[in-house]
Amino acid sequence: MNDKTTRHVAVIGGGIIGACCALALVRAGQRVTLIEPETPGGTQAASYGNGAFLSPASIIPMSVPGLWKKVPGYLTDPTGPLTIRWRYLPRLLPWLARFLYAGHSLKKVRRTASILWSLVHDSPDRHAELAASCARPEMVRRDGLLYAYPDRAAFAQEALSWSLRRENGLTWREIAGEELREIEPALAPSYSFAVLVESGASCTDPGAYVAAVVAQAVAEGAELVRTKADGFHIVDGKLAGVRTTTGTLACDRAVVAAGIRSKSLAGALGDTIPLESERGYHVEIASPDIALRRPVMPSDGKMSNVMTPGGLRAAGQVELASVDAEPDWRRANILMDHLRRTYPQLATKNATARWIGHRPSTPDGLPVIGKAKGCGEVVYAFGHGHIGLSAAPRTAEIVTSLICDTLAPIDTSAFAASRFR
Repeated sequence: MNDKTTRHVAVIGGGIIGACCALALVRAGQRVTLIEPETPGGTQAASYGNGAFLSPASIIPMSVPGLWKKVPGYLTDPTGPLTIRWRYLPRLLPWLARFLYAGHSLKKVRRTASILWSLVHDSPDRHAELAASCARPEMVRRDGLLYAYPDRAAFAQEALSWSLRRENGLTWREIAGEELREIEPALAPSYSFAVLVESGASCTDPGAYVAAVVAQAVAEGAELVRTKADGFHIVDGKLAGVRTTTGTLACDRAVVAAGIRSKSLAGALGDTIPLESERGYHVEIASPDIALRRPVMPSDGKMSNVMTPGGLRAAGQVELASVDAEPDWRRANILMDHLRRTYPQLATKNATARWIGHRPSTPDGLPVIGKAKGCGEVVYAFGHGHIGLSAAPRTAEIVTSLICDTLAPIDTSAFAASRFR
């Protein structure tokens, strides 16, 4: 097969990864059917509620040396930035053990950061091009990203993270005192130091952006089918179709980009993927009386603060629990409390909207991108954790190369599902 051969490709999942894959495959001359049971970009999707950062700095894995010492605190403090529900712990233990091991040495963390850099270092440029090609250039803002700290000493406490970013090529500008006040007047006086990643960007409305990419894929020839995929039809070891709740969809190739629901689909093909949900939350204030000049991430809150059509959004938190567990809205309250402390003008404001979603996360912090063990005609594209939005265009490029049997743009061996066998 070469890049001019047309195959019928079923893309399972209409989030940002699936949307970008569908559009890239259509543009590569493939016949594409996008399988998505819900509204693309709707509130059910992780893509809808994320922090909207398109950040080349998002290369530091959650697991770093010494993290194991904090696990007891995560179990006992329901208000911390990361919490683990006790009832879920027995099921989570194998994933948690892999997670802690993945970050137990600086060598491992340095390797992971380098691999993630290959996915996201040019994400602002890629998204700007993508948005423009969908006739929605306004959906990507190129104002940079501001990481705010109480002082330079607080910034120094994260020296490992920033040194790894510098090693990989990230540059930034350090800002202090009155200059910080001029750049972002809404910040509380308690913040006196910041790092401005000028190459960073943001998405003005992540949910609408996903919908726009899907709409563009359809306009260019893809078909959107509103059904749920639940398996595969394999004949003599070859893919013959994708089984759905409304029947079998015949196809030659398939892409699994169903987020947290990808685990069972991979299992049907013989790949056991340790995929868990890092449940994230957001709150929005519809009329905040402030307008941030660019997205901000306060170091003490570890949350993205960004303006969206819904108002001022704070997104963050990591809760390890069952996908189907009831939301713990205390997590949203924590975000709201941080907003009030970060921006004094919000002291009397309350959230007008709150949301919970599922980051599909692997224990080693790397996504699964590659061919399935049990069927080479199926390509995986899931498990992006915190970088799904940023990494989507590059992931789509890799997936397209795998479907079309062309040279991949980067080394993909680190993303193989086989690493978990």
